[in-house]
Amino acid sequence: MAIPQLTDEQIATWTRAEKDKWWFENVYRGDMPQLTLRSGVTGFILGGILSATGLYIGAKTGLSVGVGLTSVILAFALFRALRAAGLASDYTILENNCTQSIATASAYVVSPLFSSLAAYMLVTGVIPAWWQLMLWIFVIAAIGVLIAFPLKRRFINEEQAPFPEGRACGVVLESLYHGSGDDAVFKSRLLVVTTGASALYQALVSDGWMKLIQFKLLAMDKWAGLQAPWHLHERLDDYYYAWAAKAHAVVPTILGTDIRQLGLRLTLDAAMLGVGGLMGIAVATSCLLGAFVNFAVLAPLMIRTGDIGPHIGANGAFVALSRVEIVNQWSIWWGVTMMVVGAMVSLLAKPDIFTSAFRRKAMPRGPTNDLLKDIEVPLWISWVGLPVLGLLGCYITHVFFNVPLWLALVSLPLIFVLTLICANSMALTSWAPTGSMSKISQFTMGALDRSNPGSNLLPAGMTAEIAANAASLLSDIKPGYMLGGKPRQQVIGHMLGNLAGVLVSVPLFFLLFLPPDGAGGRSASSIVSEQFAMPAALQWKGVADIIAKGLKGLPTSALVAMGVAAVAACAIELARKATRGRFPLSAVAVGLGVTLPPESTLAMFVGALAFWLLGRKHKTPGSAGHRIWVEGMEPICAGLISGAALMGVGNAIINVLI
Repeated sequence: MAIPQLTDEQIATWTRAEKDKWWFENVYRGDMPQLTLRSGVTGFILGGILSATGLYIGAKTGLSVGVGLTSVILAFALFRALRAAGLASDYTILENNCTQSIATASAYVVSPLFSSLAAYMLVTGVIPAWWQLMLWIFVIAAIGVLIAFPLKRRFINEEQAPFPEGRACGVVLESLYHGSGDDAVFKSRLLVVTTGASALYQALVSDGWMKLIQFKLLAMDKWAGLQAPWHLHERLDDYYYAWAAKAHAVVPTILGTDIRQLGLRLTLDAAMLGVGGLMGIAVATSCLLGAFVNFAVLAPLMIRTGDIGPHIGANGAFVALSRVEIVNQWSIWWGVTMMVVGAMVSLLAKPDIFTSAFRRKAMPRGPTNDLLKDIEVPLWISWVGLPVLGLLGCYITHVFFNVPLWLALVSLPLIFVLTLICANSMALTSWAPTGSMSKISQFTMGALDRSNPGSNLLPAGMTAEIAANAASLLSDIKPGYMLGGKPRQQVIGHMLGNLAGVLVSVPLFFLLFLPPDGAGGRSASSIVSEQFAMPAALQWKGVADIIAKGLKGLPTSALVAMGVAAVAACAIELARKATRGRFPLSAVAVGLGVTLPPESTLAMFVGALAFWLLGRKHKTPGSAGHRIWVEGMEPICAGLISGAALMGVGNAIINVLI
């Protein structure tokens, strides 16, 4: 059954009252269960689990991976199985939409933990209390919700904006419940099978899981005399280096530097394969190019010249050369320059995002009776809630992070401007320019107060996260509108999702990235590691360092690299604009490749290349190959990510606790 929709002429000529009347009579499903106890509990649990995977992937890649499709298929498969077993009635399409609303909202709240908040801790060395992080994240997420629902009436009800990603989710839901039953079950099985296979593989390469199974459950250390748990090596080159040590074989170097110190390893990472499949061949290739130029060419040169090298740290301890040190000492500067300049040029090349955000379409005059007043979220909730929560957000930013109160208040007008721009961009392209927008806020706040890094990091983080949350939630509201959902129940679902994400992600952040040391304290130095590169946090930190310290003290080679990176970023983005997106590189992705571990960029490229080749091979719709590798690409990638991420999180927890 096709989803009802207005024609272009109706969208252009009808009043909003006429559109609301049409929606109410033709789409609205007022008698269908939506926010039920089971959909709320299911969404809350799935949201908590998927927020953990979001934190894991964000810490590794700096990217926020959408979980909407994953939650939709998981909920569908769960209740179809329960129905088949006679334990529950089937989920309704609106219950499933409510579940994905809660789950996606849970994922949105995670991003400050691997971006602005992590950068604040890296720059200042101050670790706020867990309850302060929870409260701050929840308040700014709630502000995003309160901004999103008034904007819904304009972008969704009145302008019928496409929101491509949200519309795709609505189409998937419709096909699951009203399309071919075999197709829905097939995609569910793809997700479940790939999740299970990815989880099993991740357990086999994890020392923590093997330690738990072999030592704690099977007691193999006692009866078999094992000194360390057996496990497969995720880094495939470990096998070569083990053999080379025995055979006295040559260890590969570049200009005299061991390639392991450069981070050039060969790793089979299932989660990164899935991330690569979702990001596509162009972005993955750009990331790989950035990693190659930095770690295989520039870093060895800079090590030879002495601009990068081992040194004595601030605590007096010797700091050996490693990939993390290479990035922190030198590479971060040209990588951040590439990302910031590329994002700004890309944004400025789309002036319609700015102009249309503040321009309302001319609509014919007509009756103003609000037919949906009893099912929409009352506007007074936003008009009252936004000033209250806005002031509360500024106050706790001042108290928790030592940001001058006046500076936090100055950021409030920026929130509304940036939210309009991001919401408009999301409506047209499913892309919100929060990265470049956050840098505008960061430089603006930094210009007003350079004395305190928190003065540019936290207000900018607040504006960026609110704008991103509001824009993403609008995309999430779109399928509910398409399928006739109740707006008031969606806003409750979003708030539940925010709560679930905060309750899971903040304790997990402390457990994974801020474990207590021998003296019972915690150090921000543990946030960035070989396993978790925290590229988004390093980008925020790099901009904060430039604002606070300027460019003085940087080696000449770093300044030259920054200049070349800026010119290259402009050229790449202008080429993309001139070729209407056909130019195969992205400046932002090239810069991201500099901050990511090279082994991760290679795994992402392999994943993207595999799905690209399989898509080209199986072009014929209806064929078995097309059904699996093209139509089933997203469930497969989601399964690879979810299985590996959940087992990876579990492995890290086990290593902390055992």
